[in-house]
Amino acid sequence: MGNPIFGWARVNARRLILTGAALGTALVGVCPAEAQSDDGIWSRGNLLGTMGGLRTTLGNDGITLNAQDSETLLGNVAGGIKQGATMQGLTTVTLQIDTGKAFNIPNGTFNVSALQIHGRSLSPYYLDDLQTASGTEAEDSTRLWELWYDQGFDFGRADFKIGQQSIDQEFMVSKYSALFVNTMAGWPLVPSDDLYAGGPAYPLSALGGRLQYKPVDNETFLIGAFDDNPPGGPFNDDPQSRDAGGTRFNTNTGALVIGEFQYAINQPHVGDMSYGGEKSGLPGTYKIGFWYDTASFPDQAYATNGVSLASPASSGKAAMRRHNFSLYAVADQTVWQSPRHSARTLNLFARIMGAPGDRNLIAYSFNGGVTLTAPLPGRDNDTAGIDIGIGKVGSGVTAHDRAIGYYTGAPYPVQGIETLIEATYQFQIAPWWQVQPDIQYVINPGGGSPDPVDAAHTLRNELVVGVRTNVIF
Repeated sequence: MGNPIFGWARVNARRLILTGAALGTALVGVCPAEAQSDDGIWSRGNLLGTMGGLRTTLGNDGITLNAQDSETLLGNVAGGIKQGATMQGLTTVTLQIDTGKAFNIPNGTFNVSALQIHGRSLSPYYLDDLQTASGTEAEDSTRLWELWYDQGFDFGRADFKIGQQSIDQEFMVSKYSALFVNTMAGWPLVPSDDLYAGGPAYPLSALGGRLQYKPVDNETFLIGAFDDNPPGGPFNDDPQSRDAGGTRFNTNTGALVIGEFQYAINQPHVGDMSYGGEKSGLPGTYKIGFWYDTASFPDQAYATNGVSLASPASSGKAAMRRHNFSLYAVADQTVWQSPRHSARTLNLFARIMGAPGDRNLIAYSFNGGVTLTAPLPGRDNDTAGIDIGIGKVGSGVTAHDRAIGYYTGAPYPVQGIETLIEATYQFQIAPWWQVQPDIQYVINPGGGSPDPVDAAHTLRNELVVGVRTNVIF
Protein backbone atom coordinates (compact mmCIF):
# COMPACT_ATOMS: atom_id res chain seq x y z
CA MET A 1 0.00 0.00 0.00
CA GLY A 2 1.23 3.41 -0.80
CA ASN A 3 1.91 6.11 1.69
CA PRO A 4 1.09 9.77 1.10
CA ILE A 5 2.85 10.90 4.22
CA PHE A 6 6.20 10.13 2.63
CA GLY A 7 5.53 12.35 -0.32
CA TRP A 8 4.84 15.21 2.03
CA ALA A 9 8.32 16.68 2.14
CA ARG A 10 11.68 16.01 0.57
CA VAL A 11 14.80 18.01 -0.18
CA ASN A 12 13.11 18.52 -3.55
CA ALA A 13 9.64 18.34 -1.94
CA ARG A 14 9.23 14.60 -2.54
CA ARG A 15 9.27 12.87 0.82
CA LEU A 16 8.22 13.35 4.38
CA ILE A 17 10.69 11.05 6.03
CA LEU A 18 14.02 12.66 5.47
CA THR A 19 17.25 12.37 7.32
CA GLY A 20 19.46 14.82 9.10
CA ALA A 21 19.17 18.55 8.83
CA ALA A 22 17.45 18.30 5.44
CA LEU A 23 14.33 16.96 7.15
CA GLY A 24 13.80 20.13 9.11
CA THR A 25 14.70 22.19 6.06
CA ALA A 26 12.08 20.60 3.80
CA LEU A 27 9.29 20.75 6.33
CA VAL A 28 9.63 24.26 7.62
CA GLY A 29 11.87 26.11 5.23
CA VAL A 30 14.82 26.66 7.56
CA CYS A 31 18.47 26.08 6.96
CA PRO A 32 20.22 22.96 8.36
CA ALA A 33 21.89 24.90 11.15
CA GLU A 34 18.54 26.29 12.27
CA ALA A 35 16.92 22.86 12.03
CA GLN A 36 19.44 21.53 14.56
CA SER A 37 19.47 24.59 16.78
CA ASP A 38 18.95 24.47 20.54
CA ASP A 39 16.98 27.73 20.47
CA GLY A 40 13.58 27.87 22.16
CA ILE A 41 11.50 24.73 21.83
CA TRP A 42 8.92 26.45 19.64
CA SER A 43 11.48 27.64 17.07
CA ARG A 44 13.90 24.74 16.72
CA GLY A 45 13.63 22.38 13.74
CA ASN A 46 13.63 19.21 15.86
CA LEU A 47 11.88 18.62 19.18
CA LEU A 48 15.14 17.46 20.77
CA GLY A 49 17.29 20.12 19.11
CA THR A 50 20.97 19.22 18.90
CA MET A 51 20.55 16.63 21.69
CA GLY A 52 23.12 18.36 23.84
CA GLY A 53 25.46 18.88 20.89
CA LEU A 54 25.45 15.24 19.81
CA ARG A 55 23.78 16.00 16.47
CA THR A 56 26.34 18.71 15.75
CA THR A 57 29.26 16.43 16.60
CA LEU A 58 27.92 13.61 14.43
CA GLY A 59 27.09 16.05 11.65
CA ASN A 60 30.68 17.26 11.53
CA ASP A 61 31.63 13.67 10.69
CA GLY A 62 28.89 13.33 8.07
CA ILE A 63 26.47 11.34 10.24
CA THR A 64 22.82 12.23 10.79
CA LEU A 65 20.38 10.32 12.98
CA ASN A 66 16.74 11.31 13.16
CA ALA A 67 13.36 10.01 14.18
CA GLN A 68 9.81 10.99 13.34
CA ASP A 69 6.45 9.87 14.65
CA SER A 70 3.05 10.14 12.96
CA GLU A 71 -0.22 9.28 14.71
CA THR A 72 -3.51 9.18 12.80
CA LEU A 73 -6.93 9.02 14.45
CA LEU A 74 -9.75 8.34 11.98
CA GLY A 75 -13.38 7.39 12.42
CA ASN A 76 -16.13 6.22 10.07
CA VAL A 77 -19.26 8.11 11.09
CA ALA A 78 -21.58 6.98 8.28
CA GLY A 79 -21.87 4.16 5.75
CA GLY A 80 -19.36 1.42 5.06
CA ILE A 81 -19.22 -1.84 6.99
CA LYS A 82 -19.78 -0.31 10.42
CA GLN A 83 -19.17 2.85 12.40
CA GLY A 84 -16.21 3.30 14.68
CA ALA A 85 -12.73 4.76 15.02
CA THR A 86 -9.16 3.53 15.13
CA MET A 87 -5.75 5.03 15.79
CA GLN A 88 -2.62 3.95 13.99
CA GLY A 89 0.89 5.23 14.36
CA LEU A 90 4.19 5.09 12.51
CA THR A 91 7.64 5.79 13.93
CA THR A 92 10.59 6.05 11.57
CA VAL A 93 14.27 6.13 12.50
CA THR A 94 16.85 6.99 9.84
CA LEU A 95 20.65 6.95 9.84
CA GLN A 96 22.46 8.60 6.95
CA ILE A 97 26.20 8.95 6.33
CA ASP A 98 27.90 11.38 3.98
CA THR A 99 30.77 9.18 2.82
CA GLY A 100 32.78 12.21 1.71
CA LYS A 101 32.99 13.51 5.27
CA ALA A 102 33.06 10.14 7.01
CA PHE A 103 35.33 8.06 4.74
CA ASN A 104 36.76 10.53 2.19
CA ILE A 105 34.66 8.93 -0.58
CA PRO A 106 33.20 11.98 -2.36
CA ASN A 107 29.58 12.21 -3.53
CA GLY A 108 28.43 9.09 -1.71
CA THR A 109 25.53 8.58 0.70
CA PHE A 110 24.77 5.52 2.86
CA ASN A 111 21.22 5.25 4.22
CA VAL A 112 19.47 2.84 6.57
CA SER A 113 15.99 3.29 8.03
CA ALA A 114 13.55 1.29 10.14
CA LEU A 115 9.80 1.45 10.73
CA GLN A 116 7.74 0.74 13.82
CA ILE A 117 4.06 0.45 12.86
CA HIS A 118 1.47 0.20 15.62
CA GLY A 119 -2.26 0.49 16.15
CA ARG A 120 -5.23 -0.58 14.03
CA SER A 121 -6.13 0.28 10.44
CA LEU A 122 -9.56 1.73 9.75
CA SER A 123 -10.20 0.66 6.16
CA PRO A 124 -10.26 -3.18 6.31
CA TYR A 125 -12.55 -3.32 9.34
CA TYR A 126 -14.87 -0.34 8.85
CA LEU A 127 -14.76 0.76 5.20
CA ASP A 128 -13.80 -1.92 2.65
CA ASP A 129 -12.93 0.84 0.21
CA LEU A 130 -10.36 0.89 -2.59
CA GLN A 131 -8.70 4.18 -1.62
CA THR A 132 -7.79 3.40 1.97
CA ALA A 133 -8.33 6.20 4.45
CA SER A 134 -4.73 6.60 5.59
CA GLY A 135 -1.48 6.12 3.73
CA THR A 136 0.17 4.76 6.88
CA GLU A 137 -2.23 1.80 7.13
CA ALA A 138 -0.17 -1.38 7.40
CA GLU A 139 0.25 -4.50 9.52
CA ASP A 140 1.86 -4.00 12.92
CA SER A 141 5.59 -4.60 12.68
CA THR A 142 9.07 -3.39 13.51
CA ARG A 143 10.99 -3.72 10.29
CA LEU A 144 13.94 -2.66 8.21
CA TRP A 145 12.70 -0.25 5.59
CA GLU A 146 15.53 0.97 3.36
CA LEU A 147 19.22 0.03 3.17
CA TRP A 148 21.07 1.56 0.22
CA TYR A 149 24.17 3.32 -1.05
CA ASP A 150 23.98 6.20 -3.53
CA GLN A 151 27.03 7.32 -5.50
CA GLY A 152 27.08 10.54 -7.50
CA PHE A 153 29.24 11.07 -10.58
CA ASP A 154 29.56 13.10 -13.80
CA PHE A 155 29.98 16.37 -11.84
CA GLY A 156 26.67 15.90 -10.04
CA ARG A 157 24.58 15.26 -13.13
CA ALA A 158 24.08 11.56 -12.35
CA ASP A 159 23.92 9.17 -9.43
CA PHE A 160 23.34 5.45 -8.98
CA LYS A 161 21.57 3.99 -5.96
CA ILE A 162 21.79 0.29 -5.09
CA GLY A 163 20.29 -1.74 -2.25
CA GLN A 164 16.97 -2.19 -0.48
CA GLN A 165 14.72 0.64 -1.68
CA SER A 166 11.13 1.82 -1.32
CA ILE A 167 10.42 3.22 -4.75
CA ASP A 168 7.52 5.46 -3.69
CA GLN A 169 10.20 7.86 -2.46
CA GLU A 170 11.19 8.82 -6.02
CA PHE A 171 8.74 7.45 -8.59
CA MET A 172 5.15 8.63 -9.28
CA VAL A 173 5.51 11.39 -6.68
CA SER A 174 3.21 14.43 -6.72
CA LYS A 175 4.52 17.31 -4.63
CA TYR A 176 1.15 18.89 -3.87
CA SER A 177 -0.81 15.64 -3.53
CA ALA A 178 1.51 14.69 -0.67
CA LEU A 179 -0.41 16.99 1.67
CA PHE A 180 -3.36 14.61 2.00
CA VAL A 181 -4.02 11.77 4.45
CA ASN A 182 -5.73 9.25 2.16
CA THR A 183 -3.47 6.63 0.59
CA MET A 184 -4.13 8.06 -2.89
CA ALA A 185 -1.90 10.99 -1.92
CA GLY A 186 1.18 8.78 -1.92
CA TRP A 187 1.69 5.45 -3.69
CA PRO A 188 -1.22 5.48 -6.14
CA LEU A 189 -4.10 3.02 -6.37
CA VAL A 190 -2.99 1.19 -9.54
CA PRO A 191 0.35 -0.13 -8.23
CA SER A 192 -1.04 -0.51 -4.70
CA ASP A 193 -3.61 -3.08 -5.87
CA ASP A 194 -2.05 -4.43 -9.08
CA LEU A 195 1.48 -5.37 -7.95
CA TYR A 196 2.47 -8.22 -5.64
CA ALA A 197 1.76 -7.04 -2.06
CA GLY A 198 1.47 -3.51 -3.42
CA GLY A 199 5.00 -3.52 -4.81
CA PRO A 200 8.22 -2.27 -3.19
CA ALA A 201 6.60 0.73 -1.52
CA TYR A 202 5.77 1.62 2.08
CA PRO A 203 5.84 -0.35 4.30
CA LEU A 204 7.82 -2.67 2.03
CA SER A 205 10.99 -2.29 -0.01
CA ALA A 206 13.01 -4.46 -2.36
CA LEU A 207 16.50 -5.03 -3.68
CA GLY A 208 17.34 -3.14 -6.83
CA GLY A 209 19.22 -0.36 -8.53
CA ARG A 210 18.18 3.10 -9.70
CA LEU A 211 20.00 5.45 -12.08
CA GLN A 212 19.21 9.17 -12.12
CA TYR A 213 20.53 11.45 -14.85
CA LYS A 214 20.06 15.19 -15.33
CA PRO A 215 21.29 16.28 -18.77
CA VAL A 216 20.17 19.85 -18.00
CA ASP A 217 18.92 21.53 -14.85
CA ASN A 218 15.22 21.17 -15.60
CA GLU A 219 15.18 17.62 -16.98
CA THR A 220 15.59 14.38 -15.05
CA PHE A 221 15.56 10.75 -16.19
CA LEU A 222 14.96 7.97 -13.65
CA ILE A 223 15.25 4.27 -14.47
CA GLY A 224 15.29 1.38 -12.03
CA ALA A 225 14.98 -2.38 -11.76
CA PHE A 226 13.79 -4.02 -8.55
CA ASP A 227 12.47 -7.27 -7.20
CA ASP A 228 8.71 -7.05 -7.71
CA ASN A 229 7.55 -9.03 -4.67
CA PRO A 230 9.10 -8.17 -1.27
CA PRO A 231 7.21 -10.81 0.81
CA GLY A 232 7.74 -13.52 -1.82
CA GLY A 233 4.31 -15.20 -1.71
CA PRO A 234 1.71 -15.96 -4.40
CA PHE A 235 -0.28 -12.98 -5.67
CA ASN A 236 -3.51 -13.79 -3.84
CA ASP A 237 -1.78 -14.79 -0.59
CA ASP A 238 1.10 -12.38 -0.07
CA PRO A 239 0.66 -10.58 3.28
CA GLN A 240 3.20 -8.13 4.66
CA SER A 241 3.66 -10.49 7.63
CA ARG A 242 5.42 -12.94 5.31
CA ASP A 243 8.33 -10.49 5.54
CA ALA A 244 7.62 -9.12 9.01
CA GLY A 245 11.16 -7.92 9.66
CA GLY A 246 11.88 -6.50 6.20
CA THR A 247 14.86 -8.81 5.68
CA ARG A 248 13.45 -11.51 3.42
CA PHE A 249 15.15 -10.05 0.31
CA ASN A 250 13.08 -12.16 -2.08
CA THR A 251 14.41 -12.49 -5.64
CA ASN A 252 12.36 -15.45 -6.90
CA THR A 253 9.22 -13.91 -8.43
CA GLY A 254 9.96 -11.37 -11.13
CA ALA A 255 11.59 -8.07 -11.96
CA LEU A 256 9.88 -4.71 -11.80
CA VAL A 257 11.33 -2.19 -14.26
CA ILE A 258 10.24 1.41 -13.82
CA GLY A 259 11.19 4.56 -15.70
CA GLU A 260 10.23 8.22 -15.45
CA PHE A 261 11.00 11.49 -17.22
CA GLN A 262 10.60 14.75 -15.30
CA TYR A 263 10.43 18.25 -16.74
CA ALA A 264 10.49 21.27 -14.44
CA ILE A 265 9.72 24.89 -15.28
CA ASN A 266 10.45 28.14 -13.45
CA GLN A 267 12.10 26.49 -10.47
CA PRO A 268 13.38 28.94 -7.83
CA HIS A 269 16.99 29.09 -6.81
CA VAL A 270 17.83 27.52 -3.47
CA GLY A 271 16.58 29.77 -0.69
CA ASP A 272 14.43 31.86 -3.06
CA MET A 273 10.72 31.05 -2.79
CA SER A 274 9.51 34.04 -4.79
CA TYR A 275 8.34 32.88 -8.21
CA GLY A 276 7.08 36.13 -9.63
CA GLY A 277 8.91 38.85 -11.46
CA GLU A 278 9.54 39.79 -15.04
CA LYS A 279 12.12 37.09 -15.71
CA SER A 280 10.35 34.07 -14.24
CA GLY A 281 6.95 32.46 -14.15
CA LEU A 282 5.20 30.18 -11.72
CA PRO A 283 6.89 26.82 -11.03
CA GLY A 284 5.65 23.47 -12.23
CA THR A 285 6.83 19.89 -12.64
CA TYR A 286 5.55 17.41 -15.21
CA LYS A 287 6.31 13.68 -15.29
CA ILE A 288 5.55 10.72 -17.51
CA GLY A 289 6.50 7.15 -16.72
CA PHE A 290 5.84 3.44 -16.88
CA TRP A 291 6.36 0.24 -14.96
CA TYR A 292 6.70 -3.28 -16.35
CA ASP A 293 6.60 -6.47 -14.28
CA THR A 294 7.99 -9.74 -15.71
CA ALA A 295 6.03 -12.00 -13.32
CA SER A 296 2.69 -13.73 -14.02
CA PHE A 297 -0.60 -12.34 -12.70
CA PRO A 298 -3.96 -14.05 -12.10
CA ASP A 299 -6.78 -13.38 -14.56
CA GLN A 300 -9.67 -11.65 -12.80
CA ALA A 301 -12.44 -13.50 -14.66
CA TYR A 302 -11.28 -16.86 -16.05
CA ALA A 303 -10.02 -20.11 -14.57
CA THR A 304 -7.22 -22.35 -15.83
CA ASN A 305 -9.74 -24.54 -17.67
CA GLY A 306 -11.00 -21.54 -19.67
CA VAL A 307 -14.39 -21.05 -18.02
CA SER A 308 -15.55 -18.28 -15.70
CA LEU A 309 -14.20 -18.40 -12.16
CA ALA A 310 -17.82 -18.00 -11.03
CA SER A 311 -18.95 -21.14 -12.88
CA PRO A 312 -19.55 -24.40 -10.99
CA ALA A 313 -17.43 -26.04 -13.70
CA SER A 314 -14.46 -23.81 -12.90
CA SER A 315 -11.19 -25.38 -11.78
CA GLY A 316 -11.18 -22.83 -8.97
CA LYS A 317 -7.76 -21.55 -9.97
CA ALA A 318 -7.31 -18.36 -11.93
CA ALA A 319 -5.56 -18.51 -15.28
CA MET A 320 -2.21 -16.75 -15.19
CA ARG A 321 -1.39 -13.86 -17.50
CA ARG A 322 2.22 -13.25 -18.42
CA HIS A 323 3.63 -9.88 -17.39
CA ASN A 324 1.94 -6.66 -16.33
CA PHE A 325 2.45 -2.97 -17.03
CA SER A 326 1.16 0.54 -16.44
CA LEU A 327 1.57 4.03 -17.91
CA TYR A 328 1.23 7.19 -15.83
CA ALA A 329 1.53 10.96 -15.83
CA VAL A 330 1.90 13.50 -13.01
CA ALA A 331 1.55 17.28 -13.00
CA ASP A 332 2.20 19.85 -10.25
CA GLN A 333 1.73 23.49 -11.14
CA THR A 334 1.56 26.71 -9.12
CA VAL A 335 -1.09 28.86 -10.82
CA TRP A 336 -1.14 31.93 -8.58
CA GLN A 337 1.07 33.75 -6.10
CA SER A 338 -0.16 36.68 -4.07
CA PRO A 339 1.55 39.88 -5.21
CA ARG A 340 1.40 41.17 -1.64
CA HIS A 341 2.30 38.01 0.25
CA SER A 342 4.75 35.70 -1.53
CA ALA A 343 4.12 32.75 0.83
CA ARG A 344 0.51 32.50 -0.37
CA THR A 345 0.25 30.34 -3.49
CA LEU A 346 -2.47 28.37 -5.22
CA ASN A 347 -1.30 25.05 -6.63
CA LEU A 348 -2.93 22.44 -8.86
CA PHE A 349 -1.96 18.79 -9.15
CA ALA A 350 -3.10 15.75 -11.13
CA ARG A 351 -1.93 12.15 -11.41
CA ILE A 352 -3.40 9.58 -13.79
CA MET A 353 -2.46 6.00 -14.63
CA GLY A 354 -3.86 2.89 -16.22
CA ALA A 355 -3.19 -0.85 -16.47
CA PRO A 356 -4.66 -3.85 -18.37
CA GLY A 357 -8.15 -4.68 -17.15
CA ASP A 358 -8.00 -8.47 -17.56
CA ARG A 359 -5.32 -9.18 -14.91
CA ASN A 360 -5.72 -6.25 -12.55
CA LEU A 361 -8.18 -5.24 -9.86
CA ILE A 362 -7.70 -1.57 -10.82
CA ALA A 363 -7.62 -0.53 -14.47
CA TYR A 364 -7.56 3.23 -13.94
CA SER A 365 -6.88 5.67 -11.14
CA PHE A 366 -6.77 9.43 -10.87
CA ASN A 367 -6.26 11.92 -8.14
CA GLY A 368 -6.11 15.67 -8.47
CA GLY A 369 -6.97 18.84 -6.68
CA VAL A 370 -5.80 22.13 -5.28
CA THR A 371 -3.70 23.33 -2.35
CA LEU A 372 -3.38 26.80 -0.85
CA THR A 373 -0.31 27.75 1.17
CA ALA A 374 -0.47 30.42 3.89
CA PRO A 375 -4.29 30.37 3.68
CA LEU A 376 -4.85 32.57 6.75
CA PRO A 377 -3.21 35.78 7.96
CA GLY A 378 -0.27 35.03 10.20
CA ARG A 379 -0.22 31.32 9.21
CA ASP A 380 2.51 31.30 6.55
CA ASN A 381 3.49 27.66 7.14
CA ASP A 382 -0.04 26.22 7.05
CA THR A 383 -1.54 24.54 3.99
CA ALA A 384 -5.14 23.74 3.04
CA GLY A 385 -6.31 21.50 0.22
CA ILE A 386 -9.04 19.57 -1.54
CA ASP A 387 -8.37 16.31 -3.38
CA ILE A 388 -10.55 14.14 -5.61
CA GLY A 389 -9.63 10.49 -6.16
CA ILE A 390 -11.16 8.07 -8.65
CA GLY A 391 -10.55 4.34 -8.94
CA LYS A 392 -12.09 2.12 -11.63
CA VAL A 393 -11.96 -1.67 -11.39
CA GLY A 394 -10.75 -3.74 -14.31
CA SER A 395 -12.91 -5.36 -16.98
CA GLY A 396 -12.14 -8.80 -15.56
CA VAL A 397 -13.55 -7.86 -12.15
CA THR A 398 -16.70 -6.51 -13.75
CA ALA A 399 -17.12 -9.68 -15.83
CA HIS A 400 -16.64 -11.86 -12.76
CA ASP A 401 -19.29 -9.95 -10.80
CA ARG A 402 -21.78 -10.32 -13.64
CA ALA A 403 -20.99 -14.03 -13.85
CA ILE A 404 -21.70 -14.51 -10.14
CA GLY A 405 -25.19 -13.09 -10.65
CA TYR A 406 -25.68 -15.26 -13.73
CA TYR A 407 -24.64 -18.55 -12.14
CA THR A 408 -26.31 -17.98 -8.78
CA GLY A 409 -29.48 -16.51 -10.21
CA ALA A 410 -29.46 -13.93 -7.42
CA PRO A 411 -28.84 -10.17 -7.59
CA TYR A 412 -25.18 -9.35 -7.14
CA PRO A 413 -23.53 -5.91 -7.34
CA VAL A 414 -21.24 -5.23 -10.28
CA GLN A 415 -18.21 -3.21 -9.23
CA GLY A 416 -17.34 -0.07 -11.17
CA ILE A 417 -16.03 3.30 -9.98
CA GLU A 418 -15.22 4.57 -6.49
CA THR A 419 -14.88 8.31 -5.92
CA LEU A 420 -13.15 10.02 -3.00
CA ILE A 421 -13.39 13.65 -1.92
CA GLU A 422 -10.96 14.80 0.77
CA ALA A 423 -10.51 18.17 2.47
CA THR A 424 -7.67 18.87 4.89
CA TYR A 425 -5.88 21.66 6.75
CA GLN A 426 -2.32 21.28 8.01
CA PHE A 427 -1.40 23.48 10.98
CA GLN A 428 2.31 24.11 11.53
CA ILE A 429 2.28 24.39 15.32
CA ALA A 430 6.08 24.46 15.53
CA PRO A 431 8.82 23.64 13.02
CA TRP A 432 8.87 20.09 14.44
CA TRP A 433 5.11 19.61 15.00
CA GLN A 434 2.15 19.52 12.64
CA VAL A 435 -1.52 18.88 13.38
CA GLN A 436 -3.85 18.07 10.49
CA PRO A 437 -7.66 17.76 10.72
CA ASP A 438 -9.08 15.77 7.81
CA ILE A 439 -12.43 14.81 6.32
CA GLN A 440 -13.10 12.26 3.57
CA TYR A 441 -16.26 11.27 1.73
CA VAL A 442 -16.27 8.03 -0.27
CA ILE A 443 -18.92 7.55 -2.97
CA ASN A 444 -19.70 3.94 -4.00
CA PRO A 445 -17.11 2.29 -1.69
CA GLY A 446 -15.12 -0.45 -3.35
CA GLY A 447 -16.63 0.59 -6.66
CA GLY A 448 -19.80 -1.09 -5.43
CA SER A 449 -18.66 -3.72 -2.91
CA PRO A 450 -21.42 -5.99 -1.61
CA ASP A 451 -22.74 -5.17 1.84
CA PRO A 452 -21.64 -8.04 4.14
CA VAL A 453 -25.10 -8.00 5.73
CA ASP A 454 -26.97 -8.07 2.40
CA ALA A 455 -24.89 -9.11 -0.62
CA ALA A 456 -27.61 -7.94 -3.02
CA HIS A 457 -26.87 -4.34 -2.07
CA THR A 458 -23.71 -2.27 -2.05
CA LEU A 459 -22.05 -0.51 0.85
CA ARG A 460 -23.45 2.92 1.60
CA ASN A 461 -21.36 6.04 1.02
CA GLU A 462 -18.85 6.69 3.80
CA LEU A 463 -17.96 9.77 5.83
CA VAL A 464 -14.57 9.63 7.54
CA VAL A 465 -13.26 12.30 9.90
CA GLY A 466 -10.10 12.48 11.92
CA VAL A 467 -6.79 14.13 12.68
CA ARG A 468 -3.11 13.40 12.10
CA THR A 469 -0.17 14.68 14.11
CA ASN A 470 3.49 14.56 13.09
CA VAL A 471 6.47 15.15 15.36
CA ILE A 472 10.12 15.34 14.26
CA PHE A 473 12.49 14.40 17.04
